[in-house]
Order: sequence, then C-alpha cells, then structure tokens
Amino acid sequence: MVNGSTRSSKSSHSGKQKQLGLINGFFLLLFVILSAVTLFFIFSYQILDFRKLNIILAFVLLLIAGITGTLIIRKKAPKTTFAVLLLSSLAMAVGIYYLKSAVDTSNYMNNTAKYVETEMSVVAAKDSDVSKLSDLNSVLAPTDSDGSNIAALLSKIKSDKGLDLTTEEAESYQAAYQAVLQDKSKAMVLNSAYGELLSQSDDNYKSKLKTLYTFKIKQKVASANKKANSDVFNVYISGIDTYGSISSVSRSDVNIIMTVNRKTNKILLTTTPRDAYVPIADGGNNQKDKLTHAGIYGVDASIHTLEKLYDIDIDYYARINFTSFLKLVDLLGGIDIDNDQAFNSHIDHYDFPKGRLHLDSKKALAFVRERYSLEQGDNDRGKNQEKVISAIVDKLTSLNAVSNYNSIIKGLSKSIQTNMSLNTLMSLVNSQLESNSKYTVTSQALTGTGSTGELKSYAMPNSSLYMLSIDDSSLSKAKKAIKETMDGD
Repeated sequence: MVNGSTRSSKSSHSGKQKQLGLINGFFLLLFVILSAVTLFFIFSYQILDFRKLNIILAFVLLLIAGITGTLIIRKKAPKTTFAVLLLSSLAMAVGIYYLKSAVDTSNYMNNTAKYVETEMSVVAAKDSDVSKLSDLNSVLAPTDSDGSNIAALLSKIKSDKGLDLTTEEAESYQAAYQAVLQDKSKAMVLNSAYGELLSQSDDNYKSKLKTLYTFKIKQKVASANKKANSDVFNVYISGIDTYGSISSVSRSDVNIIMTVNRKTNKILLTTTPRDAYVPIADGGNNQKDKLTHAGIYGVDASIHTLEKLYDIDIDYYARINFTSFLKLVDLLGGIDIDNDQAFNSHIDHYDFPKGRLHLDSKKALAFVRERYSLEQGDNDRGKNQEKVISAIVDKLTSLNAVSNYNSIIKGLSKSIQTNMSLNTLMSLVNSQLESNSKYTVTSQALTGTGSTGELKSYAMPNSSLYMLSIDDSSLSKAKKAIKETMDGD
C-alpha cells in the first residue's frame, strides 16, 4: 500500500511537472515574440540608442530567453522559470503598448503636417430671404486675393449641387461682408481663415450670417518633406489659437525660429512679433502685411515669409494649438515658470506677481495670451510663450508624466503637428543623453515702431490695424545672431 501510494504521488508530481513544463514552453514562446516586437520598435526608431542601452537590452532579453529555455529543457526550477517568464512577458507587453502609442502619435502628428484644411463656405445675411443655394445665381468673392480656393469651392458646388454660380468681384472678404450686411449682395464666399480677420472689426460677425454650403479643401504642405542637416537646423514654431482641427488654416499668433547647433550645444530662439510689417510670401503675393496674416495662406506661406526675412532655410516646423496644448498643463499637475514682470491679465483678470509662479491650464492660457499689460507688448508675450512651452516640455520629459500617459499622448496628437519624424526626435534625445551636457539656450526678439492706421494691410485693406515697422538694425542683429549660431561662432 505504501509503495502504491508513493508511485501514485510520484506519478501525480510528474504530471504536474510536465504540465508546468508545457505552460513554461508557451510563455517562453510568448516572451520571444514580445521581445522581438520590442526590439523592432527600439531599433527601428532609434529608441535608447545611447550608451549602447539598446544593445544591452537586447542582450538581457536574449539572456533571459536562453536561461529559461535551458531550464525548461533540463526540467529544472519550473516554478522560478514560470515566474520569470510571466513577469518578463508582462513587462514586454506594457513596453510595447507605450512604444506603439508613441509611434502612433508621432505618425499622426507627421501625417497631419502633410496637409492643411481650408473651410470654404457660401453665406448670407441672417435675416436674408435666401435660404438655399438654388436661390442664388452669383456670389460676392475676392477672387484676386483668394482665387484658387474660391474656384475649388464653386467647382465642388457645381459637381455636388449642379449649380453653376458666377462671381461678383469684391476687394476683400471684409468688403464682401459689409456688402452682404447692407443688402447690396445676396450672398458671399467666406474663407474661415479670413473669418478670423472679420472678428477683429466685428466680434459677433458669425451671428449675423447663415451658412448655405460648406466645403473643406485639403492642400499638401510643401515644407513637410524637407530633409535637414542632422547637426545644424532651424525649426519654425507656430502658435495658433483656434478651436477645431490642428490642420485648419489659421493666423499664427506665435512665430518663433529655433536655431539648433548640436555640435556646440547651442539653441537660439528668435521671436518675430505677430504684428511685424513684412512682405507675405505665396498667397500674400509678396505684399506687406502683418506677419500673423501669413498663416491664412497656410503654413508654407509663414515659413517662406520668415525664410526671406532672415535669409535662412527653415528645415522643420511645428504648429501648436495653444487652446488644446495648454489643457496638458492640468494633466501634468501644473507648471512652474519664472515671471520677469508683474501684471494683471485681461483674460479672467488674474494677478501675476513677479517671481516663481505655479500655473494651471486657465492661468497658463491667460499668461501666454496677455500682451496689453506688458511693458514691451507682443515682444514680452513672445518671451512668456517660450517660458510656458519650455515648462511643459520639461514636465513631459519627467517621470511624473507617465501616470497620465494615455491622456497626454491623446492631448499631444490633437494639439501639435510637426514634420520632424520620431527618428529625428529620438536622434536629438539620444545625443543629448549620450553627451549628458545641457544646451545653452538664448533668445532674441525683433523690435520696431508700432502705429495704427498708417500702414495698409493686404488682407484687410479697409481696416485700420496696428502694425510694427521693423527696425533695420534689429533685423540685421537678429540675422547675424542666427548665422553665428549656425556657424558655431
């Protein structure tokens, strides 16, 4: 009886060992697959490519697979083997999740950077008896300044509705808007980007119009496919403040050129005021206007305008929608900045004393929008925007950001678009971590003399707008500083 019981016990133990061996074999296969996927992401996108950490990780994963595989074959330490494979597989699965999220977000930001969206509409006065497109034979439109978009809209209406609308020429969208309100014309074409300009003279313009038809035009961004020198390059940072898609054409309220020299570990931030009176490229027909108006012709126009202004090539660009970007502040637990001057904001009337400040998203938005209470107006606002962007980036690269990883990743994809690939970004990060040396960051801002109504706006010829005539010596100094940074002087 004892021998029978012993044989039964040994048989049961052997069965459990065999079963655990099969389970361990399955987890070893799973671990190998997950390790292969992890290494694919890491080597494809140059992640951890500093101090040979990627190679070390690959060696560790191979070592784990080799040791556990040997133990399974020799039927040794099955419980320990199971625990190691289970924990390692879970770690790999979590790692793949985070890696894929980062890659997907980067790809999304790159894809949205390849095109811009322009919303074109046919609108009529709110109290007009016009209720549908078929009530119209023609529309008022500034074809001289926005001909291609207007033609695309009318072509779409013809194919979609079978209506062949003709155009009555208007000097500008502003002139067309006034004519429609005064019942001099039944309807007009409206470019949503120019609608932002109408809001400068009439905050309630939207409530006075009704939309009869809307069509979104997608246009490729030529600057999205540039290839840059890996050591010295310029990045255009455009800050927009609109609701909706990050790809929507919009005025650019923030215009910063970030000149990076990786050889000397120097970064120069050059801020050009939104009101700077400069020749606007592309759709601006090289006519002088406020720099912010370049954005209504697309990001290419802003890039080409600044390239001509500073005699440089801009290699990359990033568009940031401040309204959605600053929502990240709360997810990050707020940000800390050093305020150079005390002021009260016009938005929500916040008091910002001089010194170290902790900001939530609402205060951060008020902080970056304010210019009227600042000593140097738009120049000081540009400096404050740089501070907030830097503070957010610092928080995003900290370990604290991991706790809200999903929300942060989604927030970034909705608020930023850039033509800088993940490989390029990782190359910059890796070189920084490899050298362990901090970049020296300096900043400069273009200056000039402001006036209202003395200079004519190409986009809004009938408006009396504030413009900033650039000081020639300030421009020469800024161009020299950019060149010296790029040359490594």
